[in-house]
Amino acid sequence: MPRFFNPRRIAMPASLYSHGVVHSGRARRLVISGQIGARLDGTIAETLEEQMDVAWDNLIEVLREGGMTVADLVKVVTYVTVPGAVALARQVRQRKLGQHAPASTYLQVAGLATPEFLFEVEGEAVSEDPEGLFDDFPDAVAGAERFRPKS
Repeated sequence: MPRFFNPRRIAMPASLYSHGVVHSGRARRLVISGQIGARLDGTIAETLEEQMDVAWDNLIEVLREGGMTVADLVKVVTYVTVPGAVALARQVRQRKLGQHAPASTYLQVAGLATPEFLFEVEGEAVSEDPEGLFDDFPDAVAGAERFRPKS
């Protein structure tokens, strides 16, 4: 089980996250690409808060398909293009993660892949149950095929 911690000799985190996470070497690791506020039908949520909600829901769906839960998240990085949105980002993160406090980085950036994207979140999860990931998730592997370039 990962151990989340905050060293006594540095300032406490500014919100609900941990400065460090230690986990054993015998684990399944899931690295999650940046998720944006794009719904299943391809539409982009309009407001910043809606994009945050949809992006977090997308990240949680990647966790689910990978056989993991929010409790397995050990690190998240959020990217926001709207100045002064840190309080909202923290509020939405806590709404989606509850009291789970993975290591977390918040970045205000000039832009993302397209101007309509206001928010992106990426993550890393660890499950110390090292059994095969895709043995139980054939649809995840098959779904990846549609994005592979044709030779």
